[in-house]
Amino acid sequence: MSDSKKSAEENGVVAVVAEGDPRDEVCSWGWVKPSCCQRFRNPVCVLFWLCCAATIQGIIVNGMVNSVISSLERRFEISSTESGIIASCYDIGFVLFAVPISYFGGHGIKPRYLSCGMFFLGLGSFLFALPHFTTGQYLPSSGLDNTCLPGVNRTDQCGANSESGLSQYKYVFYLSQILNGLGAAPLYTLGVTYLEENLPLRSTSFYVGIFYTFAIAGSAVGYLIGGQFLQLYVDIGSVDISSLSIDRFNPRWVGAWWAGFLGTGVLCFIIAAVMAGFPKSLPGSSKYQAEKGKEIYVREGYKKNIAKIGTKRGFKNLLLSAKLILLNPTFILLTLAAAVEDILVGGVAAFGPKYIEYQFRLTASTASLYMGLAAVITGGGGTFLGGYLVKRFSLKIRGIFRVCIVCTVIGGVSNVAYLINCDSAPFAGVNVKYGDIQPLNGEQGVIVGNLNDTCNAGCGCTQEQYHPVCGKDNIMYYSPCYAGCSYVAKGTKQKYSTCSCINFTETNSSAFSAEFGKCQNSCKWLPLFMPVFAFAIFFTFMSAIPSLAATLRCLPEAQRSLALGIQWVIARLIGSIPSPIFFGKIIDLTCKLWQTRCDQRGSCFFYDNNRMSYSFFALSVALKCSAFLFFLLSAVFYRSSPEVEDISLTCPAPTGSQDTINTHVSDTPEVVNQDRI
Repeated sequence: MSDSKKSAEENGVVAVVAEGDPRDEVCSWGWVKPSCCQRFRNPVCVLFWLCCAATIQGIIVNGMVNSVISSLERRFEISSTESGIIASCYDIGFVLFAVPISYFGGHGIKPRYLSCGMFFLGLGSFLFALPHFTTGQYLPSSGLDNTCLPGVNRTDQCGANSESGLSQYKYVFYLSQILNGLGAAPLYTLGVTYLEENLPLRSTSFYVGIFYTFAIAGSAVGYLIGGQFLQLYVDIGSVDISSLSIDRFNPRWVGAWWAGFLGTGVLCFIIAAVMAGFPKSLPGSSKYQAEKGKEIYVREGYKKNIAKIGTKRGFKNLLLSAKLILLNPTFILLTLAAAVEDILVGGVAAFGPKYIEYQFRLTASTASLYMGLAAVITGGGGTFLGGYLVKRFSLKIRGIFRVCIVCTVIGGVSNVAYLINCDSAPFAGVNVKYGDIQPLNGEQGVIVGNLNDTCNAGCGCTQEQYHPVCGKDNIMYYSPCYAGCSYVAKGTKQKYSTCSCINFTETNSSAFSAEFGKCQNSCKWLPLFMPVFAFAIFFTFMSAIPSLAATLRCLPEAQRSLALGIQWVIARLIGSIPSPIFFGKIIDLTCKLWQTRCDQRGSCFFYDNNRMSYSFFALSVALKCSAFLFFLLSAVFYRSSPEVEDISLTCPAPTGSQDTINTHVSDTPEVVNQDRI
């Protein structure tokens, strides 16, 4: 053992300072070691492929899955709570595997773990698209048999051919998302530490900032791709759209939600093959590790516990490492701040497109487009700027605390965007009485919920088929039957005449009383909502990298991979996993009209926009206040060491000990606190 290595271990610093084994620095795929590939053994190439992997992961999980949520609800007859579980299963998979992967992978060949992760991510992407190929065609009713037919007794069809069993496909989506979580676990733990090990101190922050910026950009690209595919009919090429008499503006339209997952699955396999060839360490990595090892200051007593851990892999050492990390108050408080931020980010990522779609009466594809633009400009920009500020101003940990607190306050105030909303459209029998014009909002809005009225009595109407029409009185009706329409008028779109429930007098034989689809949008607040909403996203992501920079600066080099895994687990258990389920439940509570099939509740057809808006506002403000409190307590509990304050940063000693860990003020690896990374 060299004197330098022995000296490092005697001081409780677990760092490799000896020269690396040349066999660990060769690009290879088993016994295949192409000489032409050796030129790519550098951090820039590693960063490039990690950015590709992060982009694909963002496209799949944070973009496309979230953009097709409302389409899945319509196609497979599931509620928002169930679709929230679909989003949460990604984090469940991440939690199940993050700690063992980060611990054992931290002592193994990290690129191999990264390669396996991308393989499982590709497998999960293919599995997510599978239900499309195992179900029949989606053929909404034509509405020709849904007019008022006096004396005809129509009953719901609940026989063996009923499609209510489609909701069982939610379990396929659950499994797919768990595989996606397994695939992403190495990327955001081992990927970050692999970069950090092969970079000098001052470059780490900038490289990691670029890495997470691409992850955010991937989310935005996923929204855009998902939105474009939703403009195509779900059964591409096999169904004549003109025969359906519906278009993408119709509430029963289901786009090609599955198409994007096939392409991303192929890309995942390609990236997996490339990542498998990178070496265990890059040339020169031992020099960087030695440099970082010298800057960790450890007092007598606590260093003995670190020395006990050593570099061996084992369950006992895993528990001891986890104990030392969890007894660090600064680490715990910053992790709790990350968790509550994850609740907000995860909920908005999953249901932001749906919120915009229903609040401003847009199509699913248009809502995904707006969400994608907001994410790529503000989310990616905020992430990159946060990492740049840490590097540009060489922020010490107390300066980082101030940045996080200011960003949290501004982001919380910006949540006033949720108060910019549109009233729900008038819907006969739901929020407006038959024959009335103005919808009943507030307390009066909780009326009837009864679609039957004297004007459609005897028409034999049922709720089996949701076939909404917009009357000439600018009121929506559940179907032509419930509008009392007796005839189908001729025209380019399905139009109905002689509607007894609609206050409209026909002046000639070619006139019509109702038209298939939702009434036209009359809300003008979208141009005001989007800038304020984007402002809130920007400051939420701007604090992400600085807060995680402060977290990891409190930790010795040897514990950072495991600490990342532990932090991801805590943040997901408290934040990301319950977040989509919680937000989905809140949205379900604002539902005014449910799909009912064979006495079973399916998806929601109509929401109370005002109640949804106030619920989102109250929840987002409460979460921002909690994050502010945790950041503030982190600053209060943080203590620096007088002996090394001019050259180092300190994190408090574990509970029951006076010992303190000090780490250098130079940049350290950071991880963005992003919900669904």
